[in-house]
Amino acid sequence: MHRRHFLATTAATALSAPFVRSQSKTSLQGATIGHGEHRYQVDLEWCKAKREMHPVKSCHEMVMDAQKRLIMITDEARNNILIFDKDGKVLDAWTLKLRSGHGLSLDSRDGKDTLLLCDPGGGRVVKTTLTGEILLELPHAKDCGAYDAVTKYAPTEAVAAPNGDIYVADGYGSQFILHFDASGKFIRKFGGQSTQAMNAGKFMQAHGVTIDSRGSEPLVLCTERIRNEFHWYKLDGTYSHSVYLPGACMSRPVISGDLLLSGVCFGMKPNDYRMWRERGFIIILDKNNRVVSAPGGHAPKYDGEQVTLLLQDQPVFRNVHDVCVDDVGDLYGCQWNADQVYPYKLRRV
Repeated sequence: MHRRHFLATTAATALSAPFVRSQSKTSLQGATIGHGEHRYQVDLEWCKAKREMHPVKSCHEMVMDAQKRLIMITDEARNNILIFDKDGKVLDAWTLKLRSGHGLSLDSRDGKDTLLLCDPGGGRVVKTTLTGEILLELPHAKDCGAYDAVTKYAPTEAVAAPNGDIYVADGYGSQFILHFDASGKFIRKFGGQSTQAMNAGKFMQAHGVTIDSRGSEPLVLCTERIRNEFHWYKLDGTYSHSVYLPGACMSRPVISGDLLLSGVCFGMKPNDYRMWRERGFIIILDKNNRVVSAPGGHAPKYDGEQVTLLLQDQPVFRNVHDVCVDDVGDLYGCQWNADQVYPYKLRRV
């Protein structure tokens, strides 16, 4: 199918896609998934959290701090943040009572780690210590001149650039990337809403954002979930280039060394072209942004320079909302809308 038709049909039916239950995952405990040099053993029982003490709804995102602790944000107001060791034991938990904790990025500078948290339901972006002390709260988009009073603002992700500037993805709002300086002063916005199947530099859903420092200059890297694309911009918001990954409705981009990873929250079933929930997996791209492994998905194949349709193969995951890479290359998959399941661990083999 032609790319334009594929994307247009996908966008038109995304919100009406059915929920389809995955088969039992019991037999997949200990299974090996992934491809090439990036293969992993599945550990569905890694997390030792107890629901009566540390409940979750969706496990949205996870990062590793300098102490090698795994920090996760949830949309459960009783504990927005859970902190684990690498064996899955809960070390700490705290909350800011965010209405819908979603985005979580780690900012390491001057020997200190801080967190950027996003709450799309409350329109909030806050910078905190690792124990939950608020250091900075960015102004709402309508209060700093970015938006007018009626434009929707629901930030899903924020990241700090090398100079301390902060970029916010308004992924559940009006699809702009908002650029603030380190003190929280609004500088500019770029991207914006697109209703077209192909419209480079604009978004149907600007779900995630990070800084890609793998090249000669740092670039702002954003997820265009519905169009199955990654977009790169210069730090001043000038559009640079995109990569198209058909079938993969990615969550946020994650840089680890030379690799680019993302959790695929939804897939697209062949000859249906709807957004099929509960068909998630993980994708791993090399330094040239070619898919080299898809844990839980079919082995990636290329037709010339274009990867072919990416789909779930083994139902390890339902909806992967984020992937975290630890210091030895093991992966942790966080899931949205998956019966309140805690993260799974994929051990590198």
